[in-house]
Amino acid sequence: MTSLNAPGGTPPATSKIHMIGGEKGGVGKSMVSRLLAQYFIDKDIPFVGFDTDRSHGALLRFYSDYASPVLIDRFEALDHIVEAAVELPGVRVLVDLAAQTHEPLVKWIDDSGVLNMADDTGFTLHYWHVMDSGRDSVDLLARLLDRYGKNLNYVLVLNQLRGDDFGQLERSGQLERALGLGAKVVSIKHLSDAVVQKIDANNSSFWAAKTDTSGGDASLRLMERQRLTMWLQHAYEELAKAEA
Repeated sequence: MTSLNAPGGTPPATSKIHMIGGEKGGVGKSMVSRLLAQYFIDKDIPFVGFDTDRSHGALLRFYSDYASPVLIDRFEALDHIVEAAVELPGVRVLVDLAAQTHEPLVKWIDDSGVLNMADDTGFTLHYWHVMDSGRDSVDLLARLLDRYGKNLNYVLVLNQLRGDDFGQLERSGQLERALGLGAKVVSIKHLSDAVVQKIDANNSSFWAAKTDTSGGDASLRLMERQRLTMWLQHAYEELAKAEA
């Protein structure tokens, strides 16, 4: 295991574990994971990825050079997440959580004392709660806040996948509650369905899709590449808020 003591007595950089969740299927968790992976690559931020989706993991599909599978129901597999953060000071550990993984994840965190060891071993744990504008996402946020209160670092991701009206969240009081616990909020605009479909059909990273000018049937056209570029630019500005 790599030593946490930097040369000359300088404190080592703090690693960050980013868990991309939200529990509800179809809210765009994997899209956010892919986006964050591309952000780390473009900003030259060292990271390793873990994918909990056994059937069609997005990180394994689009960023296979950076990701490994992890079984959510095996403690010894989940342990690799913390071990990566401890062994590589300053690294970002990106975990793409599949739907319906909340309970086994909670059991691992609680039974293993993950939150208790964070301060002593050089990493912080950040839970990215990816939300659409529906009531289910608000209820799941309330359950998350009830469970961990001030003991977790929260990032609320307002994903405009199905619309940009998050009035239910604002009226519920859960947004104010999360902000009171130090949560950060980022908004991700909706990316054209046609652009997403072409990227996915090619199994392309966002970088590959943006730079491919081959002109093939599945390649993005000029204006589609421009829309992707603008979407990434806005998304990176939002992600920077949570990464600061």
